[in-house]
Amino acid sequence: MPLALLALAVGAFGIGTTEFVIMGLLPEVAGTYGVSIPIAGFLVTGYALGVVLGAPLMTLLGTRIPRKRMLMLLMGLFIAGNVLSALAPAFGLMLAGRVVASLAHGAFFGIGAVVAAELVAPEKKAGAIAMMFTGLTVANVVGVPLGTLVGQTLGWRVTFLIVAALGVAGLLGIARLVPELPRPEGGVRIRRELAAFRNVQVLLAMAMTVLGFGGVFAAITYITPMMTDVAGFADSSVTWLLVLFGLGMVAGNLIGGRYADRALMPMLYVALGALAVTLAVFTLTAHTKAGAAVTVVLIGALGFATVPPLQKRVLDQAAGAPTLASAVNIGAFNLGNALAAWLGGVVIAAGLGWTAPNWVGAALAASALVLALVSGALERRTAGRAAHGEREAVVAAGTPASQAAVPAHH
Repeated sequence: MPLALLALAVGAFGIGTTEFVIMGLLPEVAGTYGVSIPIAGFLVTGYALGVVLGAPLMTLLGTRIPRKRMLMLLMGLFIAGNVLSALAPAFGLMLAGRVVASLAHGAFFGIGAVVAAELVAPEKKAGAIAMMFTGLTVANVVGVPLGTLVGQTLGWRVTFLIVAALGVAGLLGIARLVPELPRPEGGVRIRRELAAFRNVQVLLAMAMTVLGFGGVFAAITYITPMMTDVAGFADSSVTWLLVLFGLGMVAGNLIGGRYADRALMPMLYVALGALAVTLAVFTLTAHTKAGAAVTVVLIGALGFATVPPLQKRVLDQAAGAPTLASAVNIGAFNLGNALAAWLGGVVIAAGLGWTAPNWVGAALAASALVLALVSGALERRTAGRAAHGEREAVVAAGTPASQAAVPAHH
């Protein structure tokens, strides 16, 4: 694997840490600014919405800039946002810093996925995308627990300054290691990039991303009350359960990348089907400590096993103009997070209990599986039609040619 992928993974590690570490530091941040925890929660929601909006916006703004330079500019934006968050004297400025950092998120992963795929041979593309996303998954195992620990002992501002330093490391790595890739022929044409969204397969892949990943976050958003009130874990154990979830993510991401290069659609069928079953079973296993711990690992693994195949699916289907579609698909992951967290909250508020979001997650993952099966069936029908058309063309072209050849021999 090229060293440039390591530079992209470092940037991804910083982005993954800043996205999720805030969840563990909400009480500290709320205390500093004298706001309630639900108000502080806007730092999570604002970031997610910033990713959804920033992904297409920043990608379109960067259409005339070479991809390497655009990745460096995005890391610069990420650093600035985290420095502003760390030093903000008022809550409004802290929120503004979060939004600035989030604007870089979607476009970085979107453009980064295109660059990663271009750095390797065609049969290794999903593996290269998975390598970059490893930075995001490792952030959940190492970056988030460490960032939470630092924030609780040295103050949350120190955590955000460290994250900004990670951004600097990512920026330097990209500057040094990522090659100047040739620009797409004729540059990145906005009209051509938008045309990718007329492809029903691109839209199906994005819908699978929203629903499949939503399934994961319906359960994981409410992991703390579920594990303490239902499974009987102590509050201090939640950090370790999240580390287990992160380890599952790392493993699933790498397995998904490996098998997506060999059999992309079968990989999606298996991962989404198993995820739906696991989330449904979680309503039962959440009642025992061992069962809950094992299920949390499986949810992380199966959820992230869908990331490289879905991202590669979008790149393949939007082949002529992949940059915007790739970035919007990153936004789709965050849209899934926000939608599922809201739906999970709705069923809890309805008095259905702490495990009710697992049923929501199972329904979302099952819906994603149905879309995957529809997408596969459409692809087979299109391929069959194309093959039939080719045969007819050969027959039609062959007949007059053979007839014309006869007089030539006389």
